[in-house]
Amino acid sequence: MNSCDLIIIGAGPGGYRTAEYAAKNGLKVVIFEGEHVGGTCLNVGCIPTKTYVHAASFEEAVERQPQVVEQLRSGVETLLSHPNITLVREKGRFADEHTVEGCTSGDRFVAPNIIIATGSQTKWLPLPDLTDPHLVDSTGLLQLKQQPKRLAIIGAGVIGMEFASVFNRFGTEVTVIEYLKECLPTLDSDIAKRLRKTMEKMGVTFNMQCAVKAVEGGAVVFERKGKTESIDADVILMATGRKPHTEGLNLEATGITLAPNGCIPVDNDFRISTPLPSGGVGGGSLFAIGDVNGRQMLAHAAEMQGIHVVNQILGHQDNIRFGIMPAAIFTTPEAACVGKSEDQLKTDGTPYECRKAFWRANGKALAMNETEGMLKLFSTPPSEGQGGGRILGCHAYGAHSADIVQEVSALMCLGATVEQLRDIVHIHPTLGEILLTAAEQ
Repeated sequence: MNSCDLIIIGAGPGGYRTAEYAAKNGLKVVIFEGEHVGGTCLNVGCIPTKTYVHAASFEEAVERQPQVVEQLRSGVETLLSHPNITLVREKGRFADEHTVEGCTSGDRFVAPNIIIATGSQTKWLPLPDLTDPHLVDSTGLLQLKQQPKRLAIIGAGVIGMEFASVFNRFGTEVTVIEYLKECLPTLDSDIAKRLRKTMEKMGVTFNMQCAVKAVEGGAVVFERKGKTESIDADVILMATGRKPHTEGLNLEATGITLAPNGCIPVDNDFRISTPLPSGGVGGGSLFAIGDVNGRQMLAHAAEMQGIHVVNQILGHQDNIRFGIMPAAIFTTPEAACVGKSEDQLKTDGTPYECRKAFWRANGKALAMNETEGMLKLFSTPPSEGQGGGRILGCHAYGAHSADIVQEVSALMCLGATVEQLRDIVHIHPTLGEILLTAAEQ
């Protein structure tokens, strides 16, 4: 039996970044990974998709994607070659709440602290038959070697919208079928609608408030206002979200009980909140980070959760603000957000002020010929005394909106106000001035 300070199951963004941070802080780490290091994000998710976003053609994307992935994967391998890290190249499963074993070799490792970082997998709609050869998930779509003439996408979330934008730009006829009234439900509905309308002008067809009933014979069958319709396609993408990946972990050996949505329940320090058979590991804990806990299904969230867990193990304090989590959607134009949307603020009854600014009024945007875009900046009302004007969030779409929202995220982490934002000098001419314009409203 081999012992160490920390065991991590899964070498995706959460796992490998956590292993690196723990090793640099003197912990002996064992990390299990049965597939390529880098996880979904690097191998079949964020990075390949962004390669497509920035490619001029489908052929260029197909050629360049493996090169980018291999280069970054090599970088992760280098990180995991740290002398304090042992990479076990097989899937790990629990033997008990203290012990993880290799699913193939049976080699066992014991540690006081264990982190589950196994990520997520495609969530398929519960349709009667999912064997249609035209049906793929995002991984399957990225493996195509021939560009489809017609692409049908089920779901207008982040995955669906990004691929709709990319393949429309490549010249594919793209149709999106969505159950909800609007796309991108985590984005401000005003911003989401404007983005969808922009993509419609570019040629993407949207069928909103439609319930998919079947995929058969290369067609998506759906119901709209009581009437059955169908759309034929060469390829059909299932983009209805992701679910935690917990299969094969043998969680029964730990006493962990999954939540109804399949996530591993954790507390605010990402400790697993289910009581363990022995009352918990003395001097240590079980943790779950990233998609598998379902809190914030973003690669950068997984990384920061892992860092926070290591700080807990080491007894270090940090000031990571998990309630301030920026996110981006890399459509054309891109969209981004941090903090609650105006819809959520209204629903919660939170007093707020909303300021708006538009790309078309910005000199750099005009020079770039990127005039489509809008930003909404939310803050507390001045009437709230010393708390007045505090920035609550920002939702935007337009060129480089992710960079602008990242600035807002930094300001929110520091508790900044709109008045303080007004006093920050912004380079001219830049798109960052759009944020300053909003603050000055």
